[in-house]
Amino acid sequence: MSPQAGFLLQDQIVPRLISAIPNAVSFIGSEDAQELVQDGTLIAAQMIHNAEQAGKKVIKTPGGRRGARKIRTISAGNVAFYTIQKLKCGRRSTGSSTVDVYGSGTQINGKSRLESMEQVVASNEEGGKIYELHDVLSDDAEDPSTKAARKMDWEDFWAALSPKDQAIIQFLIEGKSGSVMARQLKVSDWTIQHRKHQLVKAIVQFMGPDILLQVARLPKWKNDLAATKEKLACKHERSH
Repeated sequence: MSPQAGFLLQDQIVPRLISAIPNAVSFIGSEDAQELVQDGTLIAAQMIHNAEQAGKKVIKTPGGRRGARKIRTISAGNVAFYTIQKLKCGRRSTGSSTVDVYGSGTQINGKSRLESMEQVVASNEEGGKIYELHDVLSDDAEDPSTKAARKMDWEDFWAALSPKDQAIIQFLIEGKSGSVMARQLKVSDWTIQHRKHQLVKAIVQFMGPDILLQVARLPKWKNDLAATKEKLACKHERSH
């Protein structure tokens, strides 16, 4: 870009963009006027560069002396006008895709829509609980492949246990106390406690030392969302 065109961009085109964009261009998603002015400035600079590469001269106002040698020109007003038209159609300096779900053109055409994961979709008036979009879409259950693999491991581990150890595990699942187990299996309470400790060691050795962490661990994306919420809450408290 020539120095003259750079001055025209700064003094003639950018002021037009600042004045027109807030009223003429629809903001998509989290866009704001300042962001679109910056984006439009880059689009205008690219337009001027392409015009100069094609042998055109960027001028302040259209027109010229009658009878003078005809020179291909483009005015600053035209650059600003077509820049705004591009922004209105959803074009951005980063691209003009109408297929990308995040693209402005795609959203203007109604082919996609971005929603915040923290958007409130329902509320419980009695309990005061608010359900956000991620609560509706999320599933705290483990991945099916993980569950299937763990089930296979558990079946192998279960098959290697004695009938008495299998019975102890079944009693634990049912929530029975150690004394009840001892009476039904006809052993002492100390034996039940000892076998429970041995079973814990056997499970950890067979499944791995982090098995309990894996079972209780939340999906990573949910951890990220919780961290973002805490960060925003802390920011809100500091501002007040």
